[in-house]
Amino acid sequence: MTKEKLILIGGGGHCKSCIDVIEAEDRFEIAGIVDVLEKKGTCVLNYPILWIDEDFPQLAKEYKYFLLTIGQLEDTRLRVKLSEQLTALNVVWPVIISPNAYVSPHASIGEGTVVFHHAVINAGATIGSHCIINTKALVEHDAQVGDYCHISTNATLNGGVAVGKESFVGSGVVSKQYAKVEEKSFIKANSLIK
Repeated sequence: MTKEKLILIGGGGHCKSCIDVIEAEDRFEIAGIVDVLEKKGTCVLNYPILWIDEDFPQLAKEYKYFLLTIGQLEDTRLRVKLSEQLTALNVVWPVIISPNAYVSPHASIGEGTVVFHHAVINAGATIGSHCIINTKALVEHDAQVGDYCHISTNATLNGGVAVGKESFVGSGVVSKQYAKVEEKSFIKANSLIK
């Protein structure tokens, strides 16, 4: 059976982790990567960087599926800008879930979100669009994660927590149940959210 082709947006370190999940899920064939002109012609894990942002209109005519593979630390502006440009061209943003993750059938995940290896998303949890639910992250029952959030490696969001959009929750962060995180927050690694 032929797989649908997928275009990756961003060819840095985060792209490598995304490729690993895409290959493990085995649902898409990676057609190539979009990045800056200086990187054109190079490869990320044997996948070529073939295009730059100016190629979006043509790419959207040729391909249906796209994925943001740019990492996110303190600033979401580039991810938001690129996703809005491509959404205006009517592309489709698939949800990518590692076969080594657990996502409850009673959870909901928005378009373009990637759930990495050994992450757990429990019943009643709601994840927005274009989120990064990184390796070993735990999103407990009824937690809400807004659009463009990065829940980093080994972070724990306990039951009923609400994380505002465009927030970064660092590695090893633990939240108290029903805690609230404001939009565009940056929670540093190993913090306790009360």
